[in-house]
Amino acid sequence: MLRNYLSLIKFSHTIFALPFALLGFFLAYLQGSSPFSLRLLLLVLACMVFARTAAMAFNRYLDRRFDSLNPRTSIREIPAGIVTPGSALTLVIGSSLMFVFCTWLINPLCLALSPVALAVILGYSYTKRFTALCHLVLGLGLSLAPIGAYLALAGRFDWLPLLYSAAVLCWVSGFDIIYALQDEEFDKAHQLHSLPALFGKAGALNLSVLLHLLCGLFLFFAVYLESALYPEFGWLHWLAAAFFAGLLVYQHTLVRPDDLSRVGLAFATTNGIGSVVFSVLVILDIFI
Repeated sequence: MLRNYLSLIKFSHTIFALPFALLGFFLAYLQGSSPFSLRLLLLVLACMVFARTAAMAFNRYLDRRFDSLNPRTSIREIPAGIVTPGSALTLVIGSSLMFVFCTWLINPLCLALSPVALAVILGYSYTKRFTALCHLVLGLGLSLAPIGAYLALAGRFDWLPLLYSAAVLCWVSGFDIIYALQDEEFDKAHQLHSLPALFGKAGALNLSVLLHLLCGLFLFFAVYLESALYPEFGWLHWLAAAFFAGLLVYQHTLVRPDDLSRVGLAFATTNGIGSVVFSVLVILDIFI
């Protein structure tokens, strides 16, 4: 039973944004605005899990009719009858309430912003019905991770987590375009909106390249700013940015308009490794 729900929400994909949430938390610790708090760290992790669970379960609930019509997605839990729509919706409501409860335990600012976060991450599921910019909305949802975790400890906004949030927005939007290449024809046939459906595979891939270029620029600027503010930072920061940028380049060598056979490798494996290695190296540099 639990395995079915974990599969429903693609729990393994939590690895995309979670490392950047940890990075935002430890950036706040680095700035010395607050002492390290294991309690707040665990609450941040809980917020990430509950928010993503609510978002994914809602997406599966809302898209269940389209998923049943699409041969690629017809084996998903709801169209396959493994999880009922009512159970998925219950999971959405419960996870959303737990997310708000955790923000209440963190601080008043996070609590006040929790409805905004839920509006973005839940609202994304509607966007494919009316705009090809749905990929950017997904990127915006995951980009809340570093700034949200920073706010949990610091209780205020700052430029560094905002730069990382901008990088995450461009990164996620770019790789979601790659993922959406698989459904270009289905989206056109069912009046769903996406950049591949609007511009074709080649045009969408070019936009993905542009977004990933912007992602790299934001990352390197964030690392440069950190090095200027904290001269004690070593070479691990730069290595992390170079490694992440290298994987961005690599994933674009895996996919061509006429060959989508390695989309899974470009989407899941490459991006999962990139986010984990980047954040681990930067956090190590903070403590070393």
